[in-house]
Amino acid sequence: MADCPSVVPASIITDFSAAMTSGLTFQLQGRPARSTVLFFYPKDNTPGCTTENMAFRDLHEQFTAAGTEVYGVSRDSLRSHENFKSKLGLPFELISDPDEAVCAQFGVMKLKQMYGKTVRGIERSTFVIDADGQLVKEWRGVKVAGHVDEVLEFVARLA
Repeated sequence: MADCPSVVPASIITDFSAAMTSGLTFQLQGRPARSTVLFFYPKDNTPGCTTENMAFRDLHEQFTAAGTEVYGVSRDSLRSHENFKSKLGLPFELISDPDEAVCAQFGVMKLKQMYGKTVRGIERSTFVIDADGQLVKEWRGVKVAGHVDEVLEFVARLA
């Protein structure tokens, strides 16, 4: 099934780099944090995505205290991300993945029903990767309410 992207079976995440806000480039390998949270969301400035980003914002200090870096990922452009980040006062960077390379590596692109039509988009998902590049936890098909608290509880136990 070469056409079907999925998470690497051995739970080792292949190193990658991607453009992100603040003119920076994300590089997975060599991150100084004990763990990295990558949360994939469908689109900037939509209700669920705004709520999710604000929840990560509001608990950002606790993630940092747990030795965890947080990054949001969507297919939106860097310009859209910069505006979204500024509007919400996000203390973390947003990764732009317009060519869906990162989305494909994590297997988050899905066919979804929206207003009676089938559309292809990001399935809201969160991944925790340790300092060695090991995938240690994943959540797929995330419901926003209470999710960020659950992620924080998990990474706090890693510390």
